[in-house]
Amino acid sequence: MIDAIRTLLLGRLTWHDLPHEWFTLGGTGALVTMLIVAVGAITYFKRWTWLWKEWLTSCDPKRIGIMYMVVASLMLFRGALDAIMIWLQQSISVGSAHGYLTGAHFQQIFTAHGDIMVFFATMGFLVGLMNLIMPLQIGARDLASPLLNTLGFWLYVFGAVLINMFFVFGGEFAAIGWLGQAPLAELQYSPGVGVDYWIWSLQVSGLGTLFSGINFLATIIKMRTHGMKLLHMPPFTWATLLSSIMIVTIFPILTITLVMLSLDRYLGMHFFTSGGGGNPMMYVNLIWMWGHPEVYVLIIPAYGVYSEIVATFSGKKLSGYISNIIGLGLVAVISQLVWLHHFFTMGAGADVNAAFGISTEFIVIPTAILFFSWIMTLFRGRIRLKTPMMWFLAFVSTFTFGGMAGMLLAFPAADYQVHNSLFLVAHFHTMIVGGALFGIFAAITYWFPKFAGFKLNETLGKYAVALWLTGFFLAFVPLYILGFMGAPRRLDHYTNPTWQALFVVAMVGFLVLAAGALVQVVQIAVSIWQRKANRDTTGDPWDGRSLEWSTPTPVPFYNFAVQPHVTGRDAFWEMKQAGSTKPVHYEDIELPKNTPFGLYIAAGCFVIGFAMVWHMFLIAGLALVATLICAIIRTFDEDTEYVLPASKAKELEAAREAA
Repeated sequence: MIDAIRTLLLGRLTWHDLPHEWFTLGGTGALVTMLIVAVGAITYFKRWTWLWKEWLTSCDPKRIGIMYMVVASLMLFRGALDAIMIWLQQSISVGSAHGYLTGAHFQQIFTAHGDIMVFFATMGFLVGLMNLIMPLQIGARDLASPLLNTLGFWLYVFGAVLINMFFVFGGEFAAIGWLGQAPLAELQYSPGVGVDYWIWSLQVSGLGTLFSGINFLATIIKMRTHGMKLLHMPPFTWATLLSSIMIVTIFPILTITLVMLSLDRYLGMHFFTSGGGGNPMMYVNLIWMWGHPEVYVLIIPAYGVYSEIVATFSGKKLSGYISNIIGLGLVAVISQLVWLHHFFTMGAGADVNAAFGISTEFIVIPTAILFFSWIMTLFRGRIRLKTPMMWFLAFVSTFTFGGMAGMLLAFPAADYQVHNSLFLVAHFHTMIVGGALFGIFAAITYWFPKFAGFKLNETLGKYAVALWLTGFFLAFVPLYILGFMGAPRRLDHYTNPTWQALFVVAMVGFLVLAAGALVQVVQIAVSIWQRKANRDTTGDPWDGRSLEWSTPTPVPFYNFAVQPHVTGRDAFWEMKQAGSTKPVHYEDIELPKNTPFGLYIAAGCFVIGFAMVWHMFLIAGLALVATLICAIIRTFDEDTEYVLPASKAKELEAAREAA
């Protein structure tokens, strides 16, 4: 009877699943320490009410965007810890020496590193930037659905928590690669809870990303300010629109693929098994139908950032604006038609491989359009080599290098030689680090003064660029060479001693990258210390061209006291030339009230996911009911907005100007 009750409540969770190995003890200790420090600090400074009202329940996209950036920074650090463990193991595990990690543990680290960096670091930064910048660029005061925005954020947060819960409960993560492999991910070959943690953390966070994509799409289509046509939108808003369309298109594929895998594992079905009528290659096709476009969901917003920066720091309008937007659109479309190049070796035949190889090569055409647009914008421009511009130049060097490697991989015959090797790993990181991550750093540096009220230190910023660029080539060029030499990816041990020197160089490259990241932390600290000297009171520190620079700094909670009227591209630039940047007629402003329901619903989804991992089906069912009740209560709540009177808006603007 007691065993039956225990099983009903705790499923397969036992005392043995609590931390008892060095890495679970260390991970749990770190998590508990951070929690105690955070709770202690908030309690000591008596900030619980402030935190709840101003941040945790806020529907202001700027505050939600900042929270995305904070969580993404933590996850970037978490993913970097995995990276150093991988590089250290590979630099010492040769011949009779087997390093400090077991093969199984190495594969778990490899899997966690990929998922954390893609889903929770890079994706978190970009969705945060979209929240911060896109509404301002289109002259909107909020997103189309404030509830979906806060719900999407909290799903992302609880997904990030769930992917790290194995430290505390379970002691193991998936060892199946960041996108999984069938039938390796099936119950027969991975019977532990690691794959289930992987499934449910991706499901929870993926649902949040889908909600964000729907919300951004609706906002851009329906909430642009007076006179702003689609072809008046800034490049970053276009990039947000295209990425959102891709999210809405591809994330349901991820959701249903993980549902099918779950049915295999929980109910003994055979979608992807190697027996019982299942087809493992169907899994590979489905996961890459999502996976390859996802890479471009990350890179396209970075393209938009670079277009903004190049135009601003060249002192010119973006050259070939329409061609630039067409290039972005073609990249978004073609990226969804090339997934099979990830497995040319599956034996589909020459015709299929040739078709996907050619479509992969086509993507260089719209990418080249973007580069020519940037080059022509720079041509005869008044170029200012500020830190955001330096990040753009770093991107050009790394992305061109990685793009040429991508063209090599697009040829099936060449791909056969380097498939599943470190050459592919190096290429992927060139695209994500050199493309998306450098774009994130450029965007943070560029828009930081808009929200903080002061610029980041220029000297330290340029040092960081130099270290990241140097470290990048030191870390990943050796992997290209090792790939040509036959070194496979996911390699925890090797017997060829000639490889070790290159692995050591790659390790040194990571240390240089870490030094670059440390300089960025110091840059922020020094900038805060020197904020009075670097303060911006104009709201337009870079002489910008789009509407976000027309707002005060820091941006008020209502964004615009009066929504601007737009007559063309570079709306704020036109306003400055015409001398009309101040509001003249105030109106009442409708704004969303804070709500805790996004947090409640997301917390319910977290409990469902955790309970399903451990087969606590009763708890999962109760959590599902509670989550549905919260959603229904919120649905019938009609008191979700408040009105800021025109007189109050005018008073706030007058007080700001007086200050």
